[in-house]
Amino acid sequence: MKAILVREFGGPEVLKLEEVPTPRPGPGQVLVRIHASGVNPYDTYMRAGNYPVKPPLPYTPGSDAAGTVEAVGEGVARVAKGDRVFTARTLTGAYADHALALESQVHPLPEGASFAQGAAVWVPYATAYFALVHAAAARAGETVLVHGASGGVGVAAIQIARSRGLHVIGTAGSEKGLALVAREGAAHALDHGKPAYLDEIMRVTGGRGVDVVLEMLANVNLGHDLKLLAPRGRVIVIGSRGEVTVNPRDLMSRRASIHAFTLWGLTEAELAEVAAGVVAGLANGTLRPVVGKEIPLAEAPRAHVEQMTGGAHGKIVLIP
Repeated sequence: MKAILVREFGGPEVLKLEEVPTPRPGPGQVLVRIHASGVNPYDTYMRAGNYPVKPPLPYTPGSDAAGTVEAVGEGVARVAKGDRVFTARTLTGAYADHALALESQVHPLPEGASFAQGAAVWVPYATAYFALVHAAAARAGETVLVHGASGGVGVAAIQIARSRGLHVIGTAGSEKGLALVAREGAAHALDHGKPAYLDEIMRVTGGRGVDVVLEMLANVNLGHDLKLLAPRGRVIVIGSRGEVTVNPRDLMSRRASIHAFTLWGLTEAELAEVAAGVVAGLANGTLRPVVGKEIPLAEAPRAHVEQMTGGAHGKIVLIP
């Protein structure tokens, strides 16, 4: 089979398409024929060698994919050969035309969702779901600010928030991105490249501020976020690329809080609950992944470059 291999940590150029043996599923394992693989920001950090999780070299990147079950190992009962599935992590990596996964790591992909959409599910939607439902304990009627709302996690957050009765303010950095944010249901779509956008957030909330902030780039925005919070507001840190200085008084005066997490730190029980919620949303149509760009698997280096470029519009997926 063909797979992207990383033999040394470094820039996008270390992503190489190679021929490797196709794995066989053992007990409790599933072999998936991949039709599309999702590209996530953490993939780029891991490839560069500056992510907390450093896989042993060589490795195949990626956790998100969608395709059909090609074979199952002994004891597998939840899926069968030919089933359409998406993966929530894998054993062998998703940047390939086949991937081996545990039975617990594959979930049904509804007929109404394309394989490209299936590849855009796990990390974005699981992250947004845990951030809103678990970390923020967001309640219907509250206002949530989604930074970078035109990206994969941002779109997922808008859809999940709207399905749970929250009022959404979303930011983006391009006209195309702003149009997407509005189309997905944000009440206000604001350009975070304009200096006055922070004042606009306070204006549209009547000076009260927001109850929840989903923060994708804490090293840039966290200090400003704290000044936007309503009483008892919560900032949920989803992503950061460096250190940041904040004033604790902004939290103290509001009785506010900052929470942070990674999917890697979730317990098996939490992962199962998140997966159930995401699968239900896909099945009933409230969750609809937006694919911004499909790129051939062989061009994975280009996908990583574009992933880290501003002006996101949906999810980038790789096609074997």
